[in-house]
Amino acid sequence: MSFHSNPSITTLYPEYATTAHLDHLRSTAYSYLDAQSHTYLDYTGSGLCSSPQLVAHEVRLASTLYGNPHSVNPTSEAATLAVEQTRKRILQHFNADPAEYAVVFTPNATGAARLVGEGYQYKRGGRLVLSADNHNSVNGLREFAKRSRKGVKVAYVGIETTGPRGEMRIREEDVARQLPRHTGVRGGLRRVVQAGKKVLEVGKEVVTAPVRGCLDRFSSHQPISLPTTSEKRYHQRQQPAKNHMQESEHRNGLFAYPAQSNFTGVRHPLHWVPLAQSRGYDVLLDAAAYLPTSRLDLSGDVKPEFIIVSWYKLFGYPTGVGSLIVKRSALAKLRRPWFSGGTVKAVTVGVKWHQLSDRLEEAFEDGTVNFLCIPDVAAGLDWLDSRDNNPLSWSPASSPNGGEPERVEVYGIGGLEIVETRVRCLTGYFLSRLKNLRHSDGKPMVEVYGPTDTKMRGGSVAFNLLDARGQYVDERLVAFESAAARISLRTGCFCNPGAGEAAFGLDIGRSFLRLPVRKLWRMWRGYKREGRDNGEMSFEELLRVLGLPTAGGIRVSFGVASNVRDLEVFLGFVEKTYRDRVTTQEGLPERMGC
Repeated sequence: MSFHSNPSITTLYPEYATTAHLDHLRSTAYSYLDAQSHTYLDYTGSGLCSSPQLVAHEVRLASTLYGNPHSVNPTSEAATLAVEQTRKRILQHFNADPAEYAVVFTPNATGAARLVGEGYQYKRGGRLVLSADNHNSVNGLREFAKRSRKGVKVAYVGIETTGPRGEMRIREEDVARQLPRHTGVRGGLRRVVQAGKKVLEVGKEVVTAPVRGCLDRFSSHQPISLPTTSEKRYHQRQQPAKNHMQESEHRNGLFAYPAQSNFTGVRHPLHWVPLAQSRGYDVLLDAAAYLPTSRLDLSGDVKPEFIIVSWYKLFGYPTGVGSLIVKRSALAKLRRPWFSGGTVKAVTVGVKWHQLSDRLEEAFEDGTVNFLCIPDVAAGLDWLDSRDNNPLSWSPASSPNGGEPERVEVYGIGGLEIVETRVRCLTGYFLSRLKNLRHSDGKPMVEVYGPTDTKMRGGSVAFNLLDARGQYVDERLVAFESAAARISLRTGCFCNPGAGEAAFGLDIGRSFLRLPVRKLWRMWRGYKREGRDNGEMSFEELLRVLGLPTAGGIRVSFGVASNVRDLEVFLGFVEKTYRDRVTTQEGLPERMGC
């Protein structure tokens, strides 16, 4: 047992009592958890599907016949109608204007990010700015930027780790520093001098601009000015929509960051969206970890150009369906590197010509969309938002007395507000309990990464366990032993290397300098020739180079069906399994990757 007495969750968080409706849903709509004696603590990895969602799917397929939507026959029109109704329902959930935003269906959030990465049109000398706290699906955008052949600079905004570990947040001044107000070269050129400095004047705004090519007589950081004729100003006033699209094609670049970290649970400020836009950048907001417990309102000042979503993160089902929620003006300027069935209006073979679909959404949906499962997104959103007015009668998975289950009436969740309250309370309570975990000699059993309170954070908690010597308990050991106890959690680096580097205070550049020069050259050049070293390292070799004692950590995350019992089961497992224990890596399999 721990040395500290533990107050109840309602003592520390009285508002937890207001979420009792979710306990009812746990025993009905999510009864399979207790029926299988399972403790689920990986809601950041995937949400859980309720039984009523599955019933809704079965009823819909049993009552309606759907066919390939690329036609006008009855089954095709039924599929088309269901898909279009789902688009409308998604925009309604975000309070987004259909005239301003569109919904493109993708396989997942990664697929949505790829659409942006491969189609985004950088200006010469533009910038891709990424937060160091990003999922690899967003980090991968840098490869498209590097291949644009436009001299695009990729910059990262670092994570602040002051103090013993810090809260692993990103400072707003660092964000602003990586988003300079500079523009490319357009139209005529003239030099303007103000206080001995060259500047670029666009209208009344003074900004800086990199200059290349025939303008090399200026330094790359010296500014220039462009004329804005009265005729051009007139057309800007007469055609504001057209002008907006023209201006957006010459934006400074793209800024991509998560609304909530999938590693630490840190919530990064949404007002960075208008901040970046005011500096001339389009914004890609990764909302995958944020949306399961919070609503993103697109009717106010926060209006990113691109939002990426995986729907199973919110409500477990369907998998294989994500969305790019995108401003129509931003979607129109993406350029597809190829075309496929479903995306084109016409194609010729004799002459290599094609024209994309007139409907922007369809032009970015490769092949046939998942028309049997896309309508389940609308059902999932209805389940999240439904109030106590339309109960669904259904049979739970099992009966407590082992007999035939009785049909019961189940109301929906009742809005994300109740989920957010419960998750916040459980997260705060869990953090306070982790602090109290001690070995017999008083040494801590846990090292937490990220905020240790509930301010500006979500329901993900990243940490490592410490054994009796104060050494990290190998995350592979925790994975195997927790699985044996029927506990589902996440171990590793969580596909977020930037947060992992910050958590362990790594200087990657300095670490790589320990490698031989030839090895570094081959790594960077991607050199490959049969029978020769191609520069690739095993994951274990990489850990040795970085000097890491472990490959990441442990992540526990809470969601709609979580309760105090889940928390107690995990903490009891930790105390029973690791308190006063000296652990080793003996017998653990080699890590293949992260």
